[in-house]
Amino acid sequence: MPSISQDLYPSEEDLLYEEEILRNPYSLKLWWRYIQARRDAPVKKRVVLFERSLKALPGSYKLWYAYLKQRMEGVRGLSLANTQHESLNNTFERALVTMHKMPRIWIMYLKTLTEQKLLTRTRRTFDRALCSLPVTQHDRIWEDYLKFVSQQGVPTEASLRVYRRFLKFDPTHIEDFIEFLQSSELWQEAAERLAQVLNDDTFHSSKGRPRHQLWLELCNLLTKHANEVSGLQVDAIIRGGIRRFTDEVGRLWTSLADYYIRRGLFEKARDVYEEGMMSVMTVRDFSMVFDAYTQFEESMLAAKMEILEVSDDEREEEKEQEALDNGRTEIEVTDGVLAAEDPKRKTQKVDQKTALEKWEREILSGFWLNDENDIDLRLARLEDLMNRRPELVSSVLLRQNPHNVHEWHKRVKLFVDNPARQILTFTEAVRTVDPFKAVGKPHTLWVSFARLYEAHDDLVNARVIFDKAVQVGYKAVDDLASVWCEWAEMELRHKNFKGALKLMARATAEPSAAVKRIVAAEGDAPVQMRVHKSLKLWSFYVDLEESLGTLDDTRKVYERILDLKIATPQIILNYTALLEEHKYFEDAFKVYERGVQIFKYPHVREIWTTYLSKFVSRYGGKKLERARDLFEQAVEKVPAEDAKPLYLQYAKLEEEHGLDRHAMAIYDRATKAVTDQEKLSIYEIYIARAAEFLGVPKTRAIYEHAIESGLPDKDVKTMCIKYAELERNLGEIDRARAIYIHASQMADPRSDAEFWVKWNDFEVQHGNEDTFREMLRIKRSVSASYSQMHFILPEYLMQQEATKVSLEEAVDTLKRAGVPEDDMAALERQIAPAPLQDGMRSLGFVSGGVQAQREAGQVLGSPTRRAVVNPEEIEIGAESEEEEEAGAGVDVAQKTIPDAVYGELAGKARELAEEEKAERGVQREREGDEVVGARERFKRQKASQA
Repeated sequence: MPSISQDLYPSEEDLLYEEEILRNPYSLKLWWRYIQARRDAPVKKRVVLFERSLKALPGSYKLWYAYLKQRMEGVRGLSLANTQHESLNNTFERALVTMHKMPRIWIMYLKTLTEQKLLTRTRRTFDRALCSLPVTQHDRIWEDYLKFVSQQGVPTEASLRVYRRFLKFDPTHIEDFIEFLQSSELWQEAAERLAQVLNDDTFHSSKGRPRHQLWLELCNLLTKHANEVSGLQVDAIIRGGIRRFTDEVGRLWTSLADYYIRRGLFEKARDVYEEGMMSVMTVRDFSMVFDAYTQFEESMLAAKMEILEVSDDEREEEKEQEALDNGRTEIEVTDGVLAAEDPKRKTQKVDQKTALEKWEREILSGFWLNDENDIDLRLARLEDLMNRRPELVSSVLLRQNPHNVHEWHKRVKLFVDNPARQILTFTEAVRTVDPFKAVGKPHTLWVSFARLYEAHDDLVNARVIFDKAVQVGYKAVDDLASVWCEWAEMELRHKNFKGALKLMARATAEPSAAVKRIVAAEGDAPVQMRVHKSLKLWSFYVDLEESLGTLDDTRKVYERILDLKIATPQIILNYTALLEEHKYFEDAFKVYERGVQIFKYPHVREIWTTYLSKFVSRYGGKKLERARDLFEQAVEKVPAEDAKPLYLQYAKLEEEHGLDRHAMAIYDRATKAVTDQEKLSIYEIYIARAAEFLGVPKTRAIYEHAIESGLPDKDVKTMCIKYAELERNLGEIDRARAIYIHASQMADPRSDAEFWVKWNDFEVQHGNEDTFREMLRIKRSVSASYSQMHFILPEYLMQQEATKVSLEEAVDTLKRAGVPEDDMAALERQIAPAPLQDGMRSLGFVSGGVQAQREAGQVLGSPTRRAVVNPEEIEIGAESEEEEEAGAGVDVAQKTIPDAVYGELAGKARELAEEEKAERGVQREREGDEVVGARERFKRQKASQA
């Protein structure tokens, strides 16, 4: 008996635990505390403890789990041939005696066996686990089981059986099985399983793949492994995918053709390609099929050429071998005796070969498909395919929309050198295109069809085509009218003038009342019932009558147009021109009368203009009253934008054949009838005519009326300048200045410098210093009124802390504060002049722009001398000086501004005035001079200069 190591016996530290266990050997808590206390003990001693505890408590999952984990840690890193692995397996088997319902123990055991590469034992253990555990816990076992059978080295048959069992447990993982079959190159079963999945309408992919992707995967599988898969109707499967998945039609057609190519059925593959090209609906799918088809033909041609080269080499080798065989005597050596070959057998072989060659020569020699060298045929087939590409693309586009007229025309152009194909294409087009669904003009197909026959001098068939075309139910009347016109033009091109006139008479004939009743009973009226009112048709008809028919027939056509109420202003003008050409002036005027009654403005404008000009040119002043009535009718309801030419024409009539005062009255009416943009030009003409007939002074009333008539500001300013120039020429300087003052309110000095230059030149030539200063003051006032400042009087003036307020600023501020213009003017006239101080204009003084500047060269600290400088000063002669002295004795009434005007500012203004008064008193005492006004200061300045 082997001795037990002393380390395995309990030590003195273990005695306490041993005594407790002796007292209660079935306590899990005591055993677990003992094991945890010996956590750092040798492995063997811990194994002994686990074995003792499990012997006492064999049903404890906690002890078994801890023990097995320790044993697994002990074998980690050891060789698979080590006996410890077998010992571990035995321990697992012992544990499973009581722990066979614990999935974690099974999983640990199965992972251990999988790492040991024990295939059969592992497989059987997986089966035992599935049998022992309840079904609700099988998913934990199957996950490891599938990983195990997917390893390399596991027999495929075993893996298949395991996967099939798993699918019975969970059929939703069929995609994993299919992937396994494909990786194992089991194409037959993979295709069958995939087909079953696609046939199951209730199937939902666990990986989120759509059915479309599964279809493509099946088609790819069937085509790439056509020889390995059997028993499935590949053609039906792929065609079903073509019907269901329209976005991958091209790919599926190429897959089907590829399937037949791999099966060696090349002619069948060609049929599939042809069918695919004739059935696809998009250019993208067509390009895919066509490219695959051309690649197939090219590869077949290349393979055939390679085969012929190889066969030629083999034939040469066979010929060389036969030559060697014929030159050699065949001798058999039997028992040391040379014997010749049996001549009877040799003769039999030769006869068979001769018979085969004779059969091939007699039966198959004339059959072109049996020709091995069919390279020319293959080249012709490939070339024909490339030449057919535009036609095939056109077919695809027409399958998308068979009612596309433009595409039909393009298709006809493909067969320019083949009239028979063009006729077939046109025939198919006119049968296919529905006029109510057509994209484009469907009648152009009929017209082009007829022109094709006409181009080949077949007028009979061309007329037949046109006759059918006029019976088609088009969507628009204009389409049918175009067909009739094209038919008539064809007859004209071939000098059949009477036939053309008969055609137009037939086209414009009104349907009978019986036909109208029948159509009304049926419902929707076709275009043939309305084409007799087509203006295009009647216009063509009347042109034909004018060129080929008589005047009476032409007049009948025009009268019919007027009766049908389809005439246009141009038709009226053409009719009247025809009558005037044949000297039927009164009839022409009657047509004009009918035209102005039919149409309203603005369409009747051209009719009135032509009518009046023709009437006046023919009768002049002979029928003046009638002409006046016509003009009054014309201008009665004329809109403002069309009134100018009529009024000018009316006034010209009065000037040439009537009375001047009537002409002036018409001009006056015209100024009120035209638009604002045209009033200025009318007034200019009015003034020019008035000056010519009545004299220049009579134009003043017109100018004043124009200025007050509400013209735009720009035009009012222009009119004022002209009026002022007139007054200046007449010597009325004051009137001219008053006009300038009136117009200045509409001239912004910043943007309209031309006006102020003219006024400046006027004042320089005809004014004086006062008028010039007044002009400058008005200019500043207008400039301020056009400024963009937005404030009210009290707030603005309160911000002027220590500064003084100028008169212009106060007046402008009062204006913006709401004080009326007249009140401001009265206040301005009442303000008395005030002295100048510190270069500021105080209230009560109207400045002429005078500023005080330091003299050049003034020394700092010296007494301040101020020179009066006015940048806008003009030279005034002695005459003006005498006028000033003569008027010096005139007393000007003065009146103070009421304090109510300035509100709270009045107190501040009084304080400023008292301060200024005190300063002036100090200065007067210092200089000993008296305070003088602006007028006196100006006189003294002139005297000092003299």
